[in-house]
Amino acid sequence: MREYPGRIRLVVKDLPLARHELARGAHEAARCAGAAGRYFAYHDRLYAAQAAFERAKLIRYAADLGIDTVAFTRCLDRREFARAVDADVAEARGLGLRATPSFLINGRPVVGALPIESFREVVEAALAEARPKK
Repeated sequence: MREYPGRIRLVVKDLPLARHELARGAHEAARCAGAAGRYFAYHDRLYAAQAAFERAKLIRYAADLGIDTVAFTRCLDRREFARAVDADVAEARGLGLRATPSFLINGRPVVGALPIESFREVVEAALAEARPKK
């Protein structure tokens, strides 16, 4: 994002994989953190904690980030973002995406934790295609 200021945008979607039984709750928890304005901080905390996604830990991560735990817990327990996560999963399936991480760069699928150079190549190609023709 820093390399292409104002030229690209990042849209994050949820794709919890069924084989990771606690992933779904973690995705919903990240959405709850987002409602408190802390999505990316919480997202980063989840990656650091990989797979330690039990309910009590999800709430503790919120507290560690200064998120109101009463509101966060209510959001989590009411599953306020369950439908939003379902919609993202359905969209991913419709696009043929089945693995994480998956990216779409101007409609081109890029799957896997690839080196940054791989992303640069695809982004540069997409930007070149988007330039007005003379």
